[in-house]
Amino acid sequence: MNTDPIPDSYEAWRHCITEDCGIPLTVAFVEERLTVWQNSEHEETQRFRRLYGDEHLRTIIAWFRQARQELE
Repeated sequence: MNTDPIPDSYEAWRHCITEDCGIPLTVAFVEERLTVWQNSEHEETQRFRRLYGDEHLRTIIAWFRQARQELE
């Protein structure tokens, strides 16, 4: 079992968002997050990059894109 608080797979990330945090992955939520994460000038994106790095940011964007595809 992974005890790292940072999800390391799409399934773990999805569970963290929907179950642990209670946030439904709606089209509106996914699109809003993608708008932020894909904007390198956004303050939140810059803070995320400093804390977690570019590789994890790319992973998060990929997971949100996967969630969006599942919602289509």
